[in-house]
Amino acid sequence: MTPNSRDANRVPLPVLEAGMVLTWSSGFVGMRFSADYAPVLLVLLWRFITLSLCLFPFVAREIRSAPLPVLIRQSIIGVFVTAGYLAGVARGIELGVPTGLAALIADLLPVAVVIISTCVFREHSPKSVWAGLALGLAGMLIVCRDAVALGKAPAWAYALPVAGMVSLAAATVWQQRSTARAGSLSPLGMLWLQSVVSCPVFLWLQASHGNVMPIATVGFAASVAWTAILATLGGWGLYWTCLRRSSSARVTSVLFLSPPITLIWAWAMFREPLSWPMAIGMGISGLGVLLVVRRDRAGGRLFSDRLR
Repeated sequence: MTPNSRDANRVPLPVLEAGMVLTWSSGFVGMRFSADYAPVLLVLLWRFITLSLCLFPFVAREIRSAPLPVLIRQSIIGVFVTAGYLAGVARGIELGVPTGLAALIADLLPVAVVIISTCVFREHSPKSVWAGLALGLAGMLIVCRDAVALGKAPAWAYALPVAGMVSLAAATVWQQRSTARAGSLSPLGMLWLQSVVSCPVFLWLQASHGNVMPIATVGFAASVAWTAILATLGGWGLYWTCLRRSSSARVTSVLFLSPPITLIWAWAMFREPLSWPMAIGMGISGLGVLLVVRRDRAGGRLFSDRLR
């Protein structure tokens, strides 16, 4: 276990989860902020280039000593996570899928994780987990009801956010199962490797649409910094850290709270209005998360304990 892992284990899991939701939600706001200064794919490209360069001194020793099978597995998971999820959602939005609908599809992650664990790996899902997911989904729909529209994108473009969400769900389940059996990199090492394998993917995607050089403006630099520090180091880093300590059902269900927190971010930064239905939806999602969390405490890790 790395020193970072030991430090994280001293922090109560609910505190880590609260930080995860806060920083994970910042990613959607960061994308909106970035859209005023540069193409989304260009920001993503330089987000991962920046992280690859800045994180290397902190993970070089760990990467050099890691077994080759672990590096290969984590690289594939990284492609599923960053290239699959982010490229699917971002490309769908670029083709005309409304941002609210793309975000709603992305927030179906907890349901997809439980379905994959149940149908593919035959893991038992207690009724309380399904009830919690149903409440979380209902609350999320109430929160997002005014933000969802069909838009005018080509019919096939709507499959891109779905594919991205499923890609992240599959990577989440695979990561937790492989960690339980054969160990893994530290969260920081994972973030570095995921950033490295994402660079050529987003380089190709952006090059097919325009210039790949960074834009020399304060807005572009702020966009890259925002998404790299808050969304990646904060959101993704805490996501992988929480998965090392709890079940994928619990960690992803907590993300049902991401839409209302995103709206609070939008209110604080862009003065978008808040409403009572949003508060009601957040309360319902919170009850759903509580059901999953209580089951997780009572029964331990729902999907990984039997792998040990």
